[in-house]
Amino acid sequence: MRKQIVAGNWKMNNDYVDSELFVSKLLNVLKHTNAEVIIAPPFTSLLASSNSVKGSKVIVAAQNMHFAENGAYTGEISAGMLKSVGVKTVILGHSERRAYFNETDALLAKKVDAALAHNMRAIFCFGEELEDRKSGNEEAIVEAQIKNALFHLPAAAWDHIVLAYEPVWAIGTGETASPEQAQDMHAFIRKTIADQYSSDLAAKVSILYGGSVKPANAKEIFSKTDVDGGLIGGAALDVEQFTAIINAF
Repeated sequence: MRKQIVAGNWKMNNDYVDSELFVSKLLNVLKHTNAEVIIAPPFTSLLASSNSVKGSKVIVAAQNMHFAENGAYTGEISAGMLKSVGVKTVILGHSERRAYFNETDALLAKKVDAALAHNMRAIFCFGEELEDRKSGNEEAIVEAQIKNALFHLPAAAWDHIVLAYEPVWAIGTGETASPEQAQDMHAFIRKTIADQYSSDLAAKVSILYGGSVKPANAKEIFSKTDVDGGLIGGAALDVEQFTAIINAF
């Protein structure tokens, strides 16, 4: 059975003190849930957050990492460095990394390989822009992003891959993606994986929805057959909202 996952991406928010307060509040209010709960603090809070969640159901992830083991990459963080502070899950390919830092499918394939080489789990993000959706090219764009970065992997590697579909056109643009649009794309993604590998493998892959999930729409979105949870942005910065989304399962 596929994992139900709610992952909160804090982006460039919450300093050390804010992070500790958030984790403390979350652990106090988070009760029984069958969903896997992930938080992705900034690098400066990874060690403290990892220590704080020990023994709980909450998992700490990094928001990014470099593909190299070490070297002259000023300001970058390697997979080994993340693992040394207890982090074994990393978000890769987020739409903001692609847009602001020019991350390409080829670069992301190297990052995925580096994460897997360290036995880490990758939450791999992808999705189309507004112009792609309006021109009807959304499926072709999504298919290419998945194939270019992930289809070189052997089937066994997919045990360490979680997918996160981000309809970039529906994030902070005033446009709205319906739960039905989310389901349609998730079903297409699963079919794309099945065509390359097998229907059994595709059925095991958790596919998260990253299009402005909030407490008001989480239950309906999560009820869709091929939606296995959410990659949450803004709402993940508020303990009450984030917990409400988790409880939507």
